[in-house]
Amino acid sequence: MASAVRPLVTVQTLESDMAIDNGAVANSVPLAGVMKAPIRSDIVTFVHGQISNNSRQPYAVSEKAGHQTSAESWGTGRAVARIPRVAGGGTHRAGQAAFGNMCLGGRMFSPTKTWRLWHRRVNLTLKRHAIVSAIAASSVPSLVLARGHKIEKVPELPLVVSDLAEAVEKTNAALEVLKEIGAFVDAEKAKESISIRAGKGKMRNRRYVSRKGPLVVYGNEGAKLVKAFRNIPGVEVAHVSRLNLLKLAPGGHVGRFIIWTKSAFEKLDEIYGTFDKPSEKKNGYVLPRTKMVNADLARIINSDEVQSVMKPIKKEVKRAPLKKNPLKNLNVMLKLNPYAKAAKRMSLLAEAQRIKAKQDKLATKRKQNTKEEASASKSAGKSWYKTMISDSDYTEFDNFTKWLGVSE
Repeated sequence: MASAVRPLVTVQTLESDMAIDNGAVANSVPLAGVMKAPIRSDIVTFVHGQISNNSRQPYAVSEKAGHQTSAESWGTGRAVARIPRVAGGGTHRAGQAAFGNMCLGGRMFSPTKTWRLWHRRVNLTLKRHAIVSAIAASSVPSLVLARGHKIEKVPELPLVVSDLAEAVEKTNAALEVLKEIGAFVDAEKAKESISIRAGKGKMRNRRYVSRKGPLVVYGNEGAKLVKAFRNIPGVEVAHVSRLNLLKLAPGGHVGRFIIWTKSAFEKLDEIYGTFDKPSEKKNGYVLPRTKMVNADLARIINSDEVQSVMKPIKKEVKRAPLKKNPLKNLNVMLKLNPYAKAAKRMSLLAEAQRIKAKQDKLATKRKQNTKEEASASKSAGKSWYKTMISDSDYTEFDNFTKWLGVSE
């Protein structure tokens, strides 16, 4: 995401300005290179979260808290826990558990210490990248509006005013300057938003909270506007060489409404450098470059330069045929073996004949014989038995004769 790119920025004149002959040239300044830097909101959020920890004041509970009582464990054998217990008698406190974090009047778990790691170190180049991103975001109207600033009456962004604004000494004159450039509505919004803080912070010297108004950036040391603007609620003042990310992106959100004086705006290239030359004030620092100069990806893809070297669209899609199993698919099997149909038919007929023969055989066996057939079968059996006895030559053995039931 890159900010709007314009070659010149108009310098807004004030009523106190003197008429200039070549106004078109004198009333405009080249757009600073820092305004074209990529907007990395992820870097801004990370750096803001880290450096905002550096203003914390160490705190800790007393080392004696929870241990200012005489307590000793009763030991084992009394069917109670071995936690230290308050000595003495005659009061509810006697015998109560003490010292532990689960005990009434005991210490907290893991008592806080003053030697906690309160501050965070952030790489210098990373901090510079974050400030550059916050400055670039301040020139995008959509981001400034999204942050909640009232800039509907502002002529353009970035907003640059003449250096005569730095000579303003009184707050009344500062308010007139804000009205002339259309920034008074945003300052009024900050003033009307003053309210009492929710929570215990109201008892800790931070009773009131309010929204942020415009940030006035000046370029000359000792400018009088510092005293003029400092009493306006929500309006903050900063020198161009000492820009602070906590002011450029409050809460880690880019898009702060910034009012630049002409001298401050002209020093941006000297302080942060351009894409062609490094910074003069920050040793070896070069502005970060965008990964894509043109973020309109659809336009790039559909451009003639890209389309001319691309392969034509494949209208005929050749897909690999689905291989079917001939053992499961009859049509595929017939392509491989035309005789398979006749063989399958013959096997089915043979199977049907086998089943029919089996059923006929079972039906014959399960059929109940008539009395005539039963008597004939019985007589045939007896005659066969007599024939078997007469034909055998085992009658000479006594035991076998007895077994056959033959009497001599």
